[in-house]
Amino acid sequence: MHIEQRLCKTWIPMLCAALTLAGCSLLPLGTTTPSPSAKSQAAAAQATPVPEVQAWWRAWNDETLNQLQDRLLAQTPGVQIASAKVRQAQAALQASQASLWPTVAVQPGVSRAQTSSAGATNTVSLSAPVSWELDVWGRLAETERASKARLVASQADLALARVSAQATLVQLYVQVRAAERQLQVLQDTEVAQQRALDITQAREEAGVSSTQDVVQARLQWRNTQAQRMEVSSTHANLLHALAVLLGDDPQSLDWTRTGRLPQPAALPQRVSADVLQRRPDVASAQASVLAAQASVGAAQKAFFPNVTFSASAGYKSVDLANLLTAPSRVWSLGTAVALNVVDGGARRAATEQAQGVLDQAGATYRQTVLGALQEVQDNLVLAANLKEQVGLRDDALEAARRNLALTEAQYQAGTVSYLNVILAQTSALNAELSAVTDRSKLLQAHNQLLKNLLGN
Repeated sequence: MHIEQRLCKTWIPMLCAALTLAGCSLLPLGTTTPSPSAKSQAAAAQATPVPEVQAWWRAWNDETLNQLQDRLLAQTPGVQIASAKVRQAQAALQASQASLWPTVAVQPGVSRAQTSSAGATNTVSLSAPVSWELDVWGRLAETERASKARLVASQADLALARVSAQATLVQLYVQVRAAERQLQVLQDTEVAQQRALDITQAREEAGVSSTQDVVQARLQWRNTQAQRMEVSSTHANLLHALAVLLGDDPQSLDWTRTGRLPQPAALPQRVSADVLQRRPDVASAQASVLAAQASVGAAQKAFFPNVTFSASAGYKSVDLANLLTAPSRVWSLGTAVALNVVDGGARRAATEQAQGVLDQAGATYRQTVLGALQEVQDNLVLAANLKEQVGLRDDALEAARRNLALTEAQYQAGTVSYLNVILAQTSALNAELSAVTDRSKLLQAHNQLLKNLLGN
């Protein structure tokens, strides 16, 4: 199994074009020189909405796993943190959109003043001032576009937090079931070894076996018991980790042992690069590049003057009773242009800072895409090798079981020593445990692949 060759022929050039479109260069930092045509194209670029996450684990048809996943997202701290960041990004977008509209206020006032020609008089006023910054150069539009991209990035981060929690749950679940299966193997082996010890003791009493055979049988039995206790501790720790992931007390998880590993689902032979492009981490990195590019545009346009339209209408009178009458009406209308001539280099520094953020976002985007390609390729190779390895382990396990049965029969016939039995028992036990471990690794590799194929 392998990724399509167009991953290198199509996806990487697409990445380079996207980085160039976003104002980034694949040259070292400080050498970014986007062309005007690329900037104009980037101005129309929009962050791709984050696709809905699918339940890839349902391909395993494990009802217990499905129920655990249903409980997961509401109580996971990482998901709650990402959800709060989405709400912050939504509020920031609303604030940037509000700056595009005029501001209207109601301003009542009462004052008392005295002049040299007259006595003190009271003045009552009621006005409605209007202020509106005209987005002549597009600075506010760039700020809004950056806020929209940051919102998409935060939504992608939320999706990534959900996928990560779900994948971690699947991994823990597989490890718990694998530990249960190993406990079953060790318990069955322990029972068989205790029966072998009883037979050896009976043979010793009959004068057929030596005391050394009894000691070796007891040693093998005790070692298996100790190994079972170690796996039992590992199983308990995994259950505690699973409970904490679900937001429960480590001791409160209601759990039923089955010792059955899920059946792996079929995997495709080829993976399209478009699937990887929909990964939440790639979508977040892409949106961050667009947000940084818009921030650079907003910083550059701060060098242009601000054009503000202002108006006011209301009433002003020295007598409250005559305030709302026609003679008391007042109004004003005007436009102001403000240009910072000397700012100590603040705007230039802000532009350089925004450009540095853009370069960083571009490098992060490229690193994220390449990491996604590597992750999928590694797990495709791992899954293919483990599938073959599991088959070899099954054959080895069958041979170990046959060898143990033959060796035990030979020992009872007195043709081999008990050391041969111990070696056969050890080989059979190791083959059983290795088969469970390989199946667990295969399921975990499938989990990573299905997360990328169906979890986007």
